[in-house]
Amino acid sequence: MRFALGEDREALRSTARDLLAELCPPAAVRAAWTAVPDPAPWQALAEAGALALLVPESDGGLGLDETYLVPVLEEAGRAALPHPLTETALVAAPLGVTGPMVATDLGATGAVVSSAGFAEAFLLVSGGGLRLYEAREVDVDPVETVDASRHGGRVRPRGPGRPVTEDPAAVAAAFDRGALGAAAELLGLSRAMLALTVDYASQRHQFGKPIGSFQAVKHHLANARLEIEFAAPAVLHAAYAVAQGRSDAARAVSQAKWLAGAAAAVTGRAALQCHGAIGYTTEHDLHLYLKRSWALARTWGGADLHADRVAASMGI
Repeated sequence: MRFALGEDREALRSTARDLLAELCPPAAVRAAWTAVPDPAPWQALAEAGALALLVPESDGGLGLDETYLVPVLEEAGRAALPHPLTETALVAAPLGVTGPMVATDLGATGAVVSSAGFAEAFLLVSGGGLRLYEAREVDVDPVETVDASRHGGRVRPRGPGRPVTEDPAAVAAAFDRGALGAAAELLGLSRAMLALTVDYASQRHQFGKPIGSFQAVKHHLANARLEIEFAAPAVLHAAYAVAQGRSDAARAVSQAKWLAGAAAAVTGRAALQCHGAIGYTTEHDLHLYLKRSWALARTWGGADLHADRVAASMGI
């Protein structure tokens, strides 16, 4: 079976890529490490309809499905967008939460919620369900993490909030959508790291030749490309499985998250090795993508959790 994007989905991807290339360059991501992220890319995505792709037309959205949003999320990953697009557009919107920029503890690692420092609303686990709190209804304790642009924090409700769902199946589906979004972002990050390294390898010379002409460097980059190309159709398949409500959707999502995480890990190591000493300096843009990939690989379920889910689905 061939998994590829049609013209309309490619058009959405292209629009997102152009917007983010202009409004979320590496300088903007770097600035988000020490300040609240610039709202310009978020507002542009909202105006383009990205936040409402999964919202029914009757509620003012576009009424599309996950196969349209996942390519946009891949572009968000490629740009290392420091805003919670997955949480807002892919996790919260299908639950009827529209409008605010949403952070959630559904996929949090060690209860550290990404975007807690600037989110407008919080979708938090409450008993067996989910509850929505406005920013004024919670206390946030900032937590230093590997990727400071994510402004992580521990969140404590102090207001009543409002119930969103008590259905365990809806909560499980929301987690799967979050893992799918993380997989798409990891795929985009991998592509960004590979492109950055290919460009560097074509410009950096040793012994009178570009280092990209050396066999060892070629092997590193080829291995990274292979991992990316293996993960890409798995992410698209997972998006299709979720959109169609297939019985194997959870397994497809876990496969995609595992493969995308592996691709980011292999690509990140190759990028760091091929850049050499300069790649180890935090001043280099590679760190923006590398550290985001480290953070995302551990949120919405790490490699072990998703491997276990796949194994369990196969009766292993």
